[in-house]
Amino acid sequence: MPAWTINNFVRTPLLLLGLIESAILFSSVYLAGIFVFGSVQSCEENIGPLLPRAITVAVIVIISLIAMGLYHFHQRANAKEILVRVVVATVISAVVLSSSFYLLPTISLPMNLAAGAMLVAMLAIMIVRFIFLRIVDENIFRHRTLIYGAGERSAAILDFRRRADRRGFRIVGTVPAPGDTQITDHRSLMTGSHNLLGIAQEKDADEIVIAMDDRRGNLPVRELLDCKLRGINVIDLVEFMERESGKIRIDLVNPGWLIFSPGFRVNAARSFIKRTMDITVAALALLLLWPVMLLVALAIKLGDGLRAPVLYRQSRVGLHGNTFDVLKFRSMRVDAEADGQAVWADKNDSRITRVGGVLRKFRLDELPQIINVFKGEMSLVGPRPERPQFVEQLSESIPYYSERHTVKPGVTGWAQLRYAYGSSAEDAAEKLQYDLYYVKNQNLLLDLVICLQTVEVVLWGKGAR
Repeated sequence: MPAWTINNFVRTPLLLLGLIESAILFSSVYLAGIFVFGSVQSCEENIGPLLPRAITVAVIVIISLIAMGLYHFHQRANAKEILVRVVVATVISAVVLSSSFYLLPTISLPMNLAAGAMLVAMLAIMIVRFIFLRIVDENIFRHRTLIYGAGERSAAILDFRRRADRRGFRIVGTVPAPGDTQITDHRSLMTGSHNLLGIAQEKDADEIVIAMDDRRGNLPVRELLDCKLRGINVIDLVEFMERESGKIRIDLVNPGWLIFSPGFRVNAARSFIKRTMDITVAALALLLLWPVMLLVALAIKLGDGLRAPVLYRQSRVGLHGNTFDVLKFRSMRVDAEADGQAVWADKNDSRITRVGGVLRKFRLDELPQIINVFKGEMSLVGPRPERPQFVEQLSESIPYYSERHTVKPGVTGWAQLRYAYGSSAEDAAEKLQYDLYYVKNQNLLLDLVICLQTVEVVLWGKGAR
């Protein structure tokens, strides 16, 4: 059963897992009600209908699990790490549920019933997670992939070295194409007399990835059409890499692919929905986080002196290459760039203050950018804005770098979830590939997933510098 995708980033196995775990969470409230009161009817006579309570519990816990990265298909976490994430998600859920029950007493649950429901649900979820991981790793959900091409382009697939990165596919063979220099793994090379359809059927392939070095006059159109008509998916290498890595390989694409590929579209409805989401979430964040922001300002003053500035402004490149001043809590010394030269932040950078190190670790220095979101200079989700000096340098050395400026920069983004902090031109090139993926596939669902999973980035201090 191959791992088909929805909207290019939602995997069917994860959707199935989400439905199973939602059912567990929903049912756990009824099971706890039976355990505490003896029957569902008796429970509802004492506290009211269980349906809205069960729905509330299921929705909040599922959102918490998403926020902890537990619905990330390529999550490289062992059983112990998954257990920790489930526990943290449970704690977050308990806090949110307690607040919800306080604000909406009509859907509240007695403490013993709520605790019982959460305990049953978490145990069941851990069992399901263990079974799910075993099933995925046993290849049941993987595409059986036949590669057509054995040269330099097909070698890009070998970049998937980690087991978790290959969770979506299993290579069943490689067929050399005319003009290829055979440099791939010869153990899987198919050189028999069968045509492509015969080889694909023999290997029970679900899909054929076109990874030829030179297509001009060499593409076996008739054979590929026969495969497609027999239900075998035919997919381009760039699309395959995009699906499996969550990024667009800039060394494999050309301008024609960018023009004719689906995605890279902006329309008025999408812009209106995104702006509405930005204002709504930013207002909610400001309402909830203003005490934290006040404490951060106080910490900076206590750490650097009462005359030390709390905020700093820095010119960044935004939508369509226009510059704006980004706002941050100051995390470096006041004289960090006394010579006026833009410098990448290094690991253990001596310019970072003691308070600033904590702020950067938990991304608290980014909180004032809520103001940039209100002003329309930034969005909640998008490529991180870079300084004009860096953009000028990177645009000259990295192809398609300017394409990241076709959307508003974001407080958080796809690259921040998938790649560590960047401090060099090489890192910028790698992050660009994730940014292009976002520009191509941006939609409301992806934005919501990125916002939720940013919680994991903050709590685990991923990529902080």
